Amino acid sequence: MPSTVVHCALAGLLAAGLLGDRFDGRAVAIVLAATIVPDLDVVAGFLIPGGHRSALHTLLLPLAGAALLAYDTRIRKRSFVRRRWHARGVRVAWVSIAAVAFASIGLDLVAGGVNLFYPLHDQFYELSGEFILSNDRGLVQTFVDLGGSGGGEAARGSTEQVHINSGVDPTRGAESKAVERIFPVAQSGWQLLLLLTSGFVLTVRLWETR
Repeated sequence: MPSTVVHCALAGLLAAGLLGDRFDGRAVAIVLAATIVPDLDVVAGFLIPGGHRSALHTLLLPLAGAALLAYDTRIRKRSFVRRRWHARGVRVAWVSIAAVAFASIGLDLVAGGVNLFYPLHDQFYELSGEFILSNDRGLVQTFVDLGGSGGGEAARGSTEQVHINSGVDPTRGAESKAVERIFPVAQSGWQLLLLLTSGFVLTVRLWETR
């Protein structure tokens, strides 16, 4: 499963690509901080069974943020964000919301699953499948189940049935003193490549803004 560092690596690439002329170290730091927020629900498992990847990994979080920001900047006569942080603040806020949706929640959706609409609908989902072009089968996609075969965005169970392990809370309930606590950085080649690529891109962009 992706570590917080991997989430931040993808968020860093989003920041480099979307912040435009608002890009600087402070803006990137804000985007990365927003990306980390959903992972804070790792401690929710101590209070709510299955709370990890539920309490703050719900898609309702970025949707609510986008709705509030759109209302503030497009409907209100005097925007709080524009008045306090000007156009720069609006851009950073939108990129932060995108980072939460794609780099944080989205990345976990394809790697282990998230409780996508918690608490309105208590069900973990994991998006898995393939999209290929075959000379025998033609265009094949299994991400969205169109034929009732059970593939695609598979339901995994509710908070009572699913526990997403972490270094903070490895197993549901009490753990023995000998339990192994793993705090990953990169658990596959693609994750390491993402870390290196993001680090390179952010370094170049920050150097250009000196």
